[in-house]
Amino acid sequence: MRIHAPDYALDAAALRAAVTDRTRMIVLNTPHNPTGAVLSTAELESVAAVARENDLVVLSDEVYEHLVFDDERHVPIATLPGMFERTITVGSGGKTFSVTGWKIGWATGPADLVAKVLGVKQWFSFAAGTPLQHGIAAGLTLPDSRLAALGADLARKRDLLTDGLRELGLEVFHSKATYFVTADVAPLGVTDSLEFCRSLPERVGVAAVPNQVFHASPEGVETQVRFACCKRDEILADALLRLRKL
Repeated sequence: MRIHAPDYALDAAALRAAVTDRTRMIVLNTPHNPTGAVLSTAELESVAAVARENDLVVLSDEVYEHLVFDDERHVPIATLPGMFERTITVGSGGKTFSVTGWKIGWATGPADLVAKVLGVKQWFSFAAGTPLQHGIAAGLTLPDSRLAALGADLARKRDLLTDGLRELGLEVFHSKATYFVTADVAPLGVTDSLEFCRSLPERVGVAAVPNQVFHASPEGVETQVRFACCKRDEILADALLRLRKL
């Protein structure tokens, strides 16, 4: 499948240049929201090298670890040499099992770093829902085949949405993970994805998120939009029919 949109590869030189004597932590997200990119082992090693050389902690957001498509493989950065002792890895049952409203997740790593996470967390929220925690705990005992099936089903839905958006003439990035698909809506005459997404529900009854809200500056992503594919097939098909009205 030809990839039209940017490949969203990590700019290792830009990361290295961003580190100053005030830097204490690198926040990493892979598989990545909103792009659906998955960092390669080589890209992760470039991040790890910067962390080791500058004695930095890495906060690694890996909440989509099980929602990886095709032949892609998620590699936790904590498994690289010299990284476990400086990495906090964040996971999410809500993302894995598509129950994001449950807000059940976890942080793993060396005891001293996890203790610091607990010290901060107690001031953010009082408690999570105990029955929901038991539900996620049961889900984590499922065999790997069940988790792989979740990713395979989402990959099929990704293809359904991606193919439909391309039929509309949009440029679509080939999502490698998560349940998001990024499309460039410039072929529709759009110059500002923020205004486009604000008007979309009223115009055709479809909701999307402008990628520019994830950036300090919209430069380069002014017309990129994130769609979600974690819906029933009939809902995705209906959404594509509605988008045809544009």
